[in-house]
Amino acid sequence: MAAPAKRITLPRARKPAEIREIFSRFQAANPEPKGELDHTNAFTLLVAVVLSAQATDAGVNKATRALFAIADTPEKMLALGEEAVREYVKTIGLFRTKAKNVIALCERLIAEFGGEVPATREALESLPGVGRKTANVVLNIAFGEITHAVDTHVFRIANRLRIAPGKNVLQVELGLEKAVPPEFGRHAHHWLILHGRYTCKALRPECLRCIQNDLCDSADKRIA
Repeated sequence: MAAPAKRITLPRARKPAEIREIFSRFQAANPEPKGELDHTNAFTLLVAVVLSAQATDAGVNKATRALFAIADTPEKMLALGEEAVREYVKTIGLFRTKAKNVIALCERLIAEFGGEVPATREALESLPGVGRKTANVVLNIAFGEITHAVDTHVFRIANRLRIAPGKNVLQVELGLEKAVPPEFGRHAHHWLILHGRYTCKALRPECLRCIQNDLCDSADKRIA
C-alpha cells in the first residue's frame, strides 16, 4: 500500500495591520523599486521577460544588450530571423525554444495587434511563450497595473513573512491580491523579489540585516 501523501500545513496569514507595517518598511527603504531586466519599451520588456524564464536577469541583460540595439520592435526582430536571434541569446538556458517563441510572438503581435504589445492579460497570454507570470510583469511595468508576478522569490517571501501563505504560485498570487494594501500594490512584487534575491535568500537568509527581522517568525529564520 502506498504511503499517504504528506499534508502541507500552511502558516497562518498575518493580520492586515502587520502586513501594512511590512510594506511600509519596504517603501521607506526603497520608495521606487525597479525591475532589473533592461528594456527600452513594452516590446523589449516582453521579450526580456520571456527570455528570463529559468535564467537570471543579469544573464538576460548581457544577451539582450546587443539584440535590442538592433531589434527593438516586432518588425525588426522578425526581419532579423530566428537563427540570428538564437545566436544573440545562446548564453541563456533553453535558448532554442525561447528564440522560436520570440519570433512567433512577433508574428502574432504584427498579425493581430498592429505590432503593439496588448494591455490585457488574456491577449498577452495568447502570445507564444507568455504565461501568467510574464503577463503580470508586463501589465505592471509597462502599463502600471497592480499585479503580483509570483516567481520563486515572491513565493518564498509571501510564505516566510506570512503575507499570503500558499501551496502554489496561484494561491500566493490571489492571496497577495487580497492582502496587499492598494497603495503598495504597484510596487509590491518588486519589493518581494528584491528582498528574496538579496536578503531573504533560499538557503542562507541574511536575517541580521533584514528590515523585517523583528516581525519574522519563520522556521527558516537565522538568529546568528
